[in-house]
Amino acid sequence: MRISVLIPTYNEEAIIEGTLRAIRAEGPYEVIVCDGGSTDATLERAAGLARVVVSARGRAVQMNAGAREASGDVLLFLHADARIAPGGLRAIGKALADGRWSGGNFRIEFEGGDWAAAVFSWINRVRCRFGVFYGDSGIFCRRGVFEQMGGFREWAILEDYEFARRLWRTGGVAYLDERIHVSARRWRRGGMMNTLWSWFWIQGLYLVGVSPDRLSRMYRDVR
Repeated sequence: MRISVLIPTYNEEAIIEGTLRAIRAEGPYEVIVCDGGSTDATLERAAGLARVVVSARGRAVQMNAGAREASGDVLLFLHADARIAPGGLRAIGKALADGRWSGGNFRIEFEGGDWAAAVFSWINRVRCRFGVFYGDSGIFCRRGVFEQMGGFREWAILEDYEFARRLWRTGGVAYLDERIHVSARRWRRGGMMNTLWSWFWIQGLYLVGVSPDRLSRMYRDVR
């Protein structure tokens, strides 16, 4: 089972090389950096470690562009600031050897080692059980399922949540125990309570019908 790893980037020069080297250490997987027109050294640091596909900026647009170029039977969408624990990619293959599963994701572990990281990690683990998860959990799916679903909605925000909900409704999502270590940079810089409030506020407004384009104006971009 061939796995293609797709990483959307925009000005991630500080972390992209480390992320790519960690994936390369797992084996000869196809790795595609889906860049949205970085103005820093992201592309130079990715060179030689991944294939690069450049598209218009926008995470959903970038991931769809990368998926069109991928050759794998399975697509793993990985954030640039997330690293899957050793053996995680092999675990995807084992999970999808069971025909019940259309896709899945990983158990989030926010970096930091303090109480705040523990709280964020716990919140994410609980809501995953109810089909509420985001791109930072390392969403993967069979290529055929991705194509049948029409890929990601090319929204400015919440494209990962909306995709996860559609994937969940296929009835076959595997929640892997292998950890994915996620950067705490968003709530470290924005503050824990502000970040939590932003999550719940944006999510709530989306559920009552506010468009993702409008919601994106409330979402602070963090690099």
